[in-house]
Amino acid sequence: MNEQDDVGDADSGVSRRSFVGGGLAAVTVVPLLTGQAETAEAAPAATVDGVTLVPVPTAVNGNPVTLRVDPRATLLDTLRERLDLKGTKKGCDRGQCGACTVHIDGRRVLSCLTLAAAVSGQQVTTIEGLADGDRLHPMQQAFVDHDGLQCGFCTPGQIMSAVAMVENEGPARSDNEIREGMSGNICRCSAYPRIVDAIRDAQRVMR
Repeated sequence: MNEQDDVGDADSGVSRRSFVGGGLAAVTVVPLLTGQAETAEAAPAATVDGVTLVPVPTAVNGNPVTLRVDPRATLLDTLRERLDLKGTKKGCDRGQCGACTVHIDGRRVLSCLTLAAAVSGQQVTTIEGLADGDRLHPMQQAFVDHDGLQCGFCTPGQIMSAVAMVENEGPARSDNEIREGMSGNICRCSAYPRIVDAIRDAQRVMR
């Protein structure tokens, strides 16, 4: 651990460790059912350890929810620990490996660097939301067909990044463009050739 991890702002008295640790505070999930939205708005502000929780209306994998979150909580921790969506992986927790990639309104983002409070009014999609029932998304199917994984830990982030790249940034015109577009996603098992093959085939179906 870096010796500066515990060194806070001398004026604020807040250390990096306490700031990050606070992001794991409780989150309340309230379904947006008819007649409940007004009740939630009228309720007194909830607090945890003296921190006022922030109401965040959003949709996760197409399901409307209102989250009450610690304003310091990351989207990654909220998805995994509070919504039990374990497909989004915690890798480096520093935005360097891409394992935590999810979509916000179709754009790929690193959920470990995104505050849960920042997704208010937006659509969040995780790897669990790609398939249509038992029918895999074309990118998921391509990764299976080409065996584009080994340990599988980075695979959800690889797939989410690849889908956003093809659907929102335009299909890659070459294998080199695929590699460039996927450069933010690390595969420690080095399954890169098969990942490129999978993306190349999937984007033909997705066009």
